Amino acid sequence: MRRDLFAAAAIIAVAERALAAPGAHNGPETEAHRLSARNIVDDIADDYDFVIVGGGLAGLVLGARLSEDANHTVLVLEAGGNGDEFRDRIDIPGDAYYDSLWPTELNWDFYTVPQTGANNTSCEWPRGKVLGGSSAINGLYMNRPGEHELNAWQDLVSDLDGADNWTWDSFYAAMKKSETFTPPVDGVVQEAAITWDASSHGSKGPIHQSYPGYTFPYVGKWSTAAQAAGVPLTNDPYGGQNWGAYVATSAINPTNWTRSYSRSGYLDPLPPRANYAVLANAHVTRILFNSSSPAGNLTAKGVEYTRDGGATKLTVGVKKEVILAGGTIGSPTVLLYSGIGPKDVLSAAGVPIVAELPGVGQHLQDHVSVTVQWTTDNPTAGSLFADNGTETTDPVFLSYVNDAVAYVNASVLFGNKASDLKTSILSQFDQFATSASSDTGVVAGYKAIYDTTANDIFNGPTGLVELLIGNNVDGAIRIGAALQHPFSHGSITINSSNPLDYPVIDPKYLTHPADVQILREGIKLARRIGETEPLSSELKSEDYPGSDVQTDEEWEDWMRGGVFTEFHPSSTCSMLPLDQGGVVDANLRVYGLANVRVADASVPPIAFSAHLMASTYGLAEQASSLIRAYHNKKAPVVTHASSKNSTDGSKNSKATATTSISASTSTSAPSSTSTSTSSASSLNHQPWSFFIVVAALMVSTLVSSI
Repeated sequence: MRRDLFAAAAIIAVAERALAAPGAHNGPETEAHRLSARNIVDDIADDYDFVIVGGGLAGLVLGARLSEDANHTVLVLEAGGNGDEFRDRIDIPGDAYYDSLWPTELNWDFYTVPQTGANNTSCEWPRGKVLGGSSAINGLYMNRPGEHELNAWQDLVSDLDGADNWTWDSFYAAMKKSETFTPPVDGVVQEAAITWDASSHGSKGPIHQSYPGYTFPYVGKWSTAAQAAGVPLTNDPYGGQNWGAYVATSAINPTNWTRSYSRSGYLDPLPPRANYAVLANAHVTRILFNSSSPAGNLTAKGVEYTRDGGATKLTVGVKKEVILAGGTIGSPTVLLYSGIGPKDVLSAAGVPIVAELPGVGQHLQDHVSVTVQWTTDNPTAGSLFADNGTETTDPVFLSYVNDAVAYVNASVLFGNKASDLKTSILSQFDQFATSASSDTGVVAGYKAIYDTTANDIFNGPTGLVELLIGNNVDGAIRIGAALQHPFSHGSITINSSNPLDYPVIDPKYLTHPADVQILREGIKLARRIGETEPLSSELKSEDYPGSDVQTDEEWEDWMRGGVFTEFHPSSTCSMLPLDQGGVVDANLRVYGLANVRVADASVPPIAFSAHLMASTYGLAEQASSLIRAYHNKKAPVVTHASSKNSTDGSKNSKATATTSISASTSTSAPSSTSTSTSSASSLNHQPWSFFIVVAALMVSTLVSSI
């Protein structure tokens, strides 16, 4: 049945591709023509209205949306290549496991400094270095933060102009705008026991949100076993209540079972736009500022970059704004090398101080993870691939990625002892505040995030730990536990004045005792679920860590030697008041800079109980709407949905001048967002859709006769 469905989808996809390629009937397209059609160029103009630094997940969203306005010119600068020579490996979801792009030039291949809380391990941090960024090389999970978390973020910035752009209602609409949801095929629904509510998803966005075309019996047993172990089920984790056990969607295009990522959704479908250019292999080294602009409100005049490893420095002019979209590592690094950041960091690195902004690179939060593993005699995705059978070339099988998850709150993890742990966490703040920073503003921000995490997140239904099950290893099934809201906060800094040198990454894993306790209880629960029917019948014996690990002390010792990132760093350019170590205001403008914004995963001031793709697409959509509304002088209050966005600049009362940059000098954009769906139409609705429908009907007739 699955193969019949795949045959149908494949024929439709072939028809769509043939019809979508202008002039394809006249012969093969040249590489130059295809690149031109995608707005990827080798030569650029002297200046642009908007220069976007980073052509990853967020950067390509911004580029596509801002260039919809023909009156504005837009340039995206991406340090990595276009990825064309790796396109087959990018496109195949299963190759995230079987032919990973991590060992290639598409990975920045960062490492942390040795982590004292993890046996001095230096942990690998893979990040995408290619058009599409990490969305081109990651594990494809597409789940969302919940209403509780978004409203906690909004509460942290409630006194800032534009705060209403970050309520649940506003952000929920922005996330939906980015996606097109497709339910799973019937056989997968039954075998994996998937539930969904289509009304919680988008239907006209550039990124496909769907499910693999292939699954395994253990996926369907996951939620039942989790429920039996005390984890509640959820039928709709995408509508704001994102806790409990469920099968998550993935960034998969079900018409051809390929990865749906920022480039395939927001760049490839675009017609040539005279006002839009994307330049790959362009490593941005710093932002250049107009020396005559007033202190405390510096104006960016250009962006410096190199295409040859630093031998030659090139400059492109900026007429309106620089928008940083380099991610949690890249965006603060560009600011630091541009002389914007903590005075002590810049001085020690030998970078001239352009503007002191203590919060740059601070408040780093990451999901740290550990895994329990069992052997199994049942087929796994890993064993089927290792057998080198027909599955290894079957696009349906190769669409399979791990997708069963559970988000577990404090009451499930600790029962009636949760309140005691919360009391302990709150009493420990002073002990850890001094290690957060020497700057009083950054410490105030740490306290604000800490209090929010302890009082709102820990106390509520939101998951403190993610559990996820996978079978991509030959002969094994794993259940991982990942900390979602760490009390241990780290930093991104630099120790060199050479902008090609990698930054110093220190997440400070497991340095707060509450993180150790929460993760410990999470991995113990993972073991219990694996030992619970009906899932336990799929497993044979636990071989990692094994039966020798039983006591809390043994679990903690083992964890410290086996932790790794879940690849979700955030918050290094946090949206907070300036006197709390904030880097951007609620309109995404960098404090003290007249025309520089940040729009990526570095902005949310708290970690999310979710993988970060969906929220970052939503943030970039929201940012695009804010920027377009400001520069197109739209009505002062425009919303995605029912949010009530204020444009009253007098609300910025908390941003007092506690550092050398005064929040009162930061230019505020109107806090408005766009309701227009024309952008989605331009990316998705094609004039040949009639022919696709005809092809689908023909296939339907064919399949029914088989």
